[in-house]
Amino acid sequence: MILASGETISHYTEAGVYSELTLMDRLAVHAEKDPEKICIADPPNRKELTGGEPERLSYERFQAAIDAAASGLVDLGLEKDDVVMVQLPNTWELAMLYFAVSKAGGIISPAPVLWREAELGYIAGLTGAKFFITLDTFNKFSHVEMGKRLSRDHPSLVHLLSLDDIRKMVREPSDTGLDHIRVDANDIFTICWTSGTEASPKGCPLSHNNWAGMAAVQDAAGMKAGDVMLTAGPLVNMASLGTVFIPWTVLGGTLVLHHPFDPNAFMHQIMTEKPNYTLLVPALANMIAKHPSVDQFDLSSFRTITLGSAPPTLWTMQEFKKRWDIDIGNIWGQNEGTGFISGIEDVPNMEIRATSFPHYGKKGVKWKTVASEYIIAKLVDPMGNEVTKTGEVGELVYKGPGVIAGYYRAPDVTKNSFTEDGFFRTGDIFRIEENHCISFYERAKDIIIRGGYNISSQEIENHFMAHPKVQDVAVVGMPDEKLGEKMCVYAVPAPGETLVLEDLVAFLGEKGVARYKHPERLEISEEIPRNPVGKVLKKNLRQDILSKLATE
Repeated sequence: MILASGETISHYTEAGVYSELTLMDRLAVHAEKDPEKICIADPPNRKELTGGEPERLSYERFQAAIDAAASGLVDLGLEKDDVVMVQLPNTWELAMLYFAVSKAGGIISPAPVLWREAELGYIAGLTGAKFFITLDTFNKFSHVEMGKRLSRDHPSLVHLLSLDDIRKMVREPSDTGLDHIRVDANDIFTICWTSGTEASPKGCPLSHNNWAGMAAVQDAAGMKAGDVMLTAGPLVNMASLGTVFIPWTVLGGTLVLHHPFDPNAFMHQIMTEKPNYTLLVPALANMIAKHPSVDQFDLSSFRTITLGSAPPTLWTMQEFKKRWDIDIGNIWGQNEGTGFISGIEDVPNMEIRATSFPHYGKKGVKWKTVASEYIIAKLVDPMGNEVTKTGEVGELVYKGPGVIAGYYRAPDVTKNSFTEDGFFRTGDIFRIEENHCISFYERAKDIIIRGGYNISSQEIENHFMAHPKVQDVAVVGMPDEKLGEKMCVYAVPAPGETLVLEDLVAFLGEKGVARYKHPERLEISEEIPRNPVGKVLKKNLRQDILSKLATE
């Protein structure tokens, strides 16, 4: 499935950004060069996650697993461009399936292990997925039983495979050949999912060349061939795929897997695996810096760490530099294939790096990060006019080799998401800064970022409006030291009804909504504040919860 226009493909191919190499080809280079090198390592607490012992696979063994799983999927009837939904925690099988599904001609659609029937059912219906790969039980929840219910509701979903089924495929490889399957570097490799202003997830289809074209991350972060790379987030979206998984695929080295987060296991991995690079959310970096045993931590193996999903604190950056001589980079990005990174070479001043990003594509400015020269970003006012003066704010619009051609099977959303001259409208407001930089100003999209996961306020509000005890409702984020944000619900009870937080939580549970989307606080209101045209004044609600938190 090739979605990019011929013009886009030609432009980036002529520029030397796109190539004929698929991501499987890039991985195979390392397997051929150093087959005995450790390619990937499971989290040490894997037994608690999946029931199996943690494993360490060489490139040779990992490559053999890819081929075996791909052949097994073909034997089951996987055809070109079939969508395969995969819901697994961070184990080597999840990483392997990205390559195996593509090698078999399919398209992987990864989902967080926290997602339930509401989210997965929507994806199955939209994509017409034929396969769902998951695990029997995780965190006392039966994913296989959920898969059976999904299969009943979605006739296209004809194959439900467990993690054990995949492991059996790898142990007992089929002799089915794969040479007849043609995969182009411009074929879609993944459909990841994002939540923004729309209530339902939006599919972001990215090709092999899209992913490989986002090399600005590895350039600016100072990653090197052979690095040990640690992923601390779920291997299902841009945060971990774009900043760890893809650089590992391109550069080689060892991928060390972690998540769901376990502080003891995580620190054990750092001490024993001695990673050179990782991406963390600021709340996790803060936790490390403020840990009572911080003096016993040895993080000296890291050459660099990047922080994403929220602005880093300058104090944390200074603490990491002082304790371990680690320079922290600042990342902003989206599943749609957009991204900035403030690395030490482009933004050496730590105070600027904590809040600002290089203004890629600004005329007359050349950055040391070579890959950034193919990215053009500008800020525009509501009329679409570019703003250029220091201190001015505008919506970030973005054009680059990683950007999606459009949302999956959502032509209307796609049309509204691009400018007439082909720039992707990020929905985020940035500010023009000095030193040829821009800084994140505010989210135009109404989302809550809880522990690195995006939650659509509209999605949750739509659910709660169906609650019989709710007359009116609005959902906002409230700051949290560990997770970045948590969810606060402002609700007007229906006449004569009494509403408590447990009512709302149970209601979402009955609807099969992922637990990380459940609210942590309820504020009862006589009315939801709105402007003259009926739009909820979320700013007022955010200020209200901030003032209440300050007095508690």
